[in-house]
Amino acid sequence: MKSEDTPFEGGPMDGRVLPVLVGPTGHPPKTYRIPVPDPDGGPPTVLVYRRVPRGHSKRLGLTLGWKYEYAPGHRAGLKWPWSKPAPARDTTPDATPDDTDG
Repeated sequence: MKSEDTPFEGGPMDGRVLPVLVGPTGHPPKTYRIPVPDPDGGPPTVLVYRRVPRGHSKRLGLTLGWKYEYAPGHRAGLKWPWSKPAPARDTTPDATPDDTDG
């Protein structure tokens, strides 16, 4: 299989260049997941990176390659048009319910 040296930007992998396997079209995968083992033996943390264009040519606007950007809140999986939207996160500082006993 063919691989391509791809740079990573942001997050813990910032500045590193890793060989990433490319598919039959010559493109690396849209998302790249890196499992990081927990030192205490718990479940591993998964770092998610998104593929973005590295640059575009001047005349035709063709993609000049790919790089990966850190996507900490990226939701894994496909998003179908008929799927329910993800539940909104509560961003209030105190998310405890109020006491209404009186």
